[in-house]
Amino acid sequence: MTRPRNRKPDAPRASDTHVVKMSVLARLSGVPAATIKHYLHEGLLPEPERTSRNMAYYDVALVPRIQRIKEIQRTRFLPLKVIREVLDEAALPSPEETVSAAIARTMASVAPRERRTKEELLASGMPKQQLAWLEGARLVAPIAGVSPESYAGDDLELLRVLGASRKAGITPDMLPVTILGEYVQALSTLVRVELRMFREGVMPRADGNLGELTEAATLLSEKLIVLLRRKMLLPILEDVVKTDAPTTAAKKPRRTTRRPKTGRSSSPGRSRRTSD
Repeated sequence: MTRPRNRKPDAPRASDTHVVKMSVLARLSGVPAATIKHYLHEGLLPEPERTSRNMAYYDVALVPRIQRIKEIQRTRFLPLKVIREVLDEAALPSPEETVSAAIARTMASVAPRERRTKEELLASGMPKQQLAWLEGARLVAPIAGVSPESYAGDDLELLRVLGASRKAGITPDMLPVTILGEYVQALSTLVRVELRMFREGVMPRADGNLGELTEAATLLSEKLIVLLRRKMLLPILEDVVKTDAPTTAAKKPRRTTRRPKTGRSSSPGRSRRTSD
């Protein structure tokens, strides 16, 4: 008589329909196991039931969520942190997180969907040092978990704008890429003012409509800022020219007319006596 193998009572059985191994989960979802493990590491999926160090079982109900995460990555190129917020919006505990998820969703809807690899960007003329500086300043970042290293969305659009400026003849000597640090500093102040006004004016009066109002405000405020900048550009330029004018004039050396020296030694009579 053969003895049955010892088995932990809480270990899922292979015949259980609600739990599957990683290989089965990958097959059902159509997403590679390595990608699913990355989702787990980033907190987008719950931890599996582990029966040993090398054996784990996953809830088969995770398949639609995995497919949804992959679809958002493929079409919207959002960071996984933002995707997690968007997927869990129904269970968000605070209005602040609801606003964050709504902003992320709105930005994803208007972001370009194209993707380009790092090698393609460098081959098209993007200076390697410039790209490294932008990454170090956290102004652009490759898509997480994607190989080869690639850029998409607003990050790719920013790189394109910089490339277009160089092609238009605006050389790095005229406007180095490091000047973006000043842009970020100025815009940071603007965004803080914008968010403070929204939190104080809109959020307390949203009446359960916070998500929709956030999406509308996000799109409208961007257009408003562009229009205000357009209207202010020439008046401020004129003001700057007027302000700098006295300073420029003050720097010019004053032209003076040399007068003949007057004194006893220069008088006609003195000169005659000397000549005698």
